Amino acid sequence: MSFDSIAPAYRTLETIAFGGDLQRARIACLREIETPRKALIVGEGNGRFLCELLRLHPKAEIDCVDASARMLELARRGIKRRLPAGATRVRFLRRDITSWMPPESSYDLIVTHFFLDCFSRDRIADIVNRLSRAALPDATWLLADFCVPAGGFARVRAGLWLAAMYRFFQFTAGIEARELKDPSPFLRTAGFALASQHLFRCGMLKSELWRRDALGSAGC
Repeated sequence: MSFDSIAPAYRTLETIAFGGDLQRARIACLREIETPRKALIVGEGNGRFLCELLRLHPKAEIDCVDASARMLELARRGIKRRLPAGATRVRFLRRDITSWMPPESSYDLIVTHFFLDCFSRDRIADIVNRLSRAALPDATWLLADFCVPAGGFARVRAGLWLAAMYRFFQFTAGIEARELKDPSPFLRTAGFALASQHLFRCGMLKSELWRRDALGSAGC
């Protein structure tokens, strides 16, 4: 899987398809977290969420991991242009999360925005397990992703959109997923509980905050 070929056009494609809703989903829970000491962002893409995290939490140290060299370079350039003082607090790491093992018990914030939806159910389980071992006991996990509404026209529309998107990204980026899988069961197994959820696009997009020390239940 590689997003190198579409990295330069990714923001344009995102805007055409969803306007600003994906970015709104990325940052929806950002003001609900305490300032992280050390954060791990996986599959950040072109750095728009990273910039907001640095802006709102000026003491946070961040590891930004992506398998795409072009996406990492876009993120690096974006931070240097929009928030140059924050660039010293970020390590950009080109890593494939399916084979990379992050350091255990190192991060109090894990972020996976529009990333886990690229993988099969078994792969999601493995990735969540890897990342949960890298998380501290009181860690927070931010997740933004697509979601299938419960019923009605919104469910039909979401199904059509998702089918088209999966075919597009299978062809352009080689993602392994063929359909959307909910990572919630794996987060719960890892000891996280849903603390906050925001829905966008009639329930097609969700932004969630999970905590290891929180009580809650997922739903979508």
